[in-house]
Amino acid sequence: MRTLHGRLAVSFGAALAVTLGVFGATIYFVQRTEGLGELDARARLEGDLIAELLAAAARGPDSLVVPDPETRKPVLNPSIAALFEPVPDYVLVVGPAREVLFLSADARALGYGTLERLLTLADSAPPGAFFGMTNLGPPAGQVRYYTREARRAGPRVGRILAGASTAGVILVPQRLLGVMLLTAPLIMVASLIIGYLLVGRTLRPLDVIVDDMEAITDGRSLHRRLAELRSTDELGRLTATLNAMLARLERSFLSLRRFTADASHELKTPLTVLRTGIERALTHPKTSPDVMEVLEETLVEVNRMAELVEALLTLARADEGRAPLHLEPADLREVIGEIAETANILGEQAKVNVGVVVLDQPLLVSVDKSRIRQLLMNLLTNAIKYTPAGGEVNIDCGVVDGTVAFTVRDTGIGIAPGDLPHIFDRFWRADAARSRTGERPGVGLGLAICKWIAEAHGGTIAVQSRPARGTAFTVTIPIGAAGPEGVPTAGDS
Repeated sequence: MRTLHGRLAVSFGAALAVTLGVFGATIYFVQRTEGLGELDARARLEGDLIAELLAAAARGPDSLVVPDPETRKPVLNPSIAALFEPVPDYVLVVGPAREVLFLSADARALGYGTLERLLTLADSAPPGAFFGMTNLGPPAGQVRYYTREARRAGPRVGRILAGASTAGVILVPQRLLGVMLLTAPLIMVASLIIGYLLVGRTLRPLDVIVDDMEAITDGRSLHRRLAELRSTDELGRLTATLNAMLARLERSFLSLRRFTADASHELKTPLTVLRTGIERALTHPKTSPDVMEVLEETLVEVNRMAELVEALLTLARADEGRAPLHLEPADLREVIGEIAETANILGEQAKVNVGVVVLDQPLLVSVDKSRIRQLLMNLLTNAIKYTPAGGEVNIDCGVVDGTVAFTVRDTGIGIAPGDLPHIFDRFWRADAARSRTGERPGVGLGLAICKWIAEAHGGTIAVQSRPARGTAFTVTIPIGAAGPEGVPTAGDS
């Protein structure tokens, strides 16, 4: 079972099955042991009673053993034997020379071979009292027997054997076990159903906790809290712990966002002053060529830092919900046309062919034109950056299922499958282009901003790529009002 609910229900059923098995086995063996003990006590009582009666008869005036009128073999005196006839079990009175002096009614019903076995058991028993069990076959089956000497009955009486069949004793626990085996499946099914319902009722607060925690998927939802449970059990403690953790996370996220926004804002002014000073020095006629070269390299780094600060400030404001969209009806063909001019210039510099396909009919959508322009520019810049000379970058748009879809395709180096889940992570860059000062410089925030812009307009952004075959980014924006502001979770630039 994949769920805790199912595993607990199955565990409950398994525990009940083991309990029923142990209970049934215990009942069976206790009943069987007690029944066999009762048989032993009955056989002993019968043997001892017959021995006492024989001893009493031996002291009387009549002879205890007389010859049989028909066979002339020694037998018990009929008057004495009549006292033993009511005994219901297998009783033998044996003389010292293995002669059978008396047989009970049940014993006389046995076959000759079975009687011979009983006689052998009585004759071969050790001195004194002895208990044993033997299988006499049908119809007697298993028989528990008791043998003892009858010394007080005189020299003509040797041993007494009294036995009782175990069929009735064993049949009761066997029937009980059979009934339990028949009812066990019904009990198991009922217990599984009841256990599943009880476990579901017990875990219902946990399902609520999981649903609430799944709803808190980004930094802007950390102000939410789980409903406090009235109970003080493990679930109540878990809820309190999670609420405390969310409070700590909210404070940490707020501090981090505030620091990022404040630091980015404070860095904009000195960077602007620094860039202005460098540009002024570059235009000074007395600046030497060596100094000019150093200043140009410094200006490139200052511009790159300014872009980074601007990107950080944008993301920080988006995280705090302070980056509203300025929505207005716009024909996206115009935005794409403006982007195409810049993309062609960048493509010429990188020796990459840039193609733009635009529909003939207007694409009127309520959007923030500057943000859409920023989104498309980031995608095109990335596509040109990672496409070798002689490659192609194409952008096209169309209407699909009530949405405007932009697709930026390139024939560049592509993205490895293991890198695709991370391309929207902030500051994440593939190993081949991770350095800021490498062949393809960047800081890894461009795609994070693209994701935020797309989601802030109620749309989505997706990527498909194959190494050495190129990459395609697709942005969809609903035709109509923009959706709620999204929160970027990843990026590359």
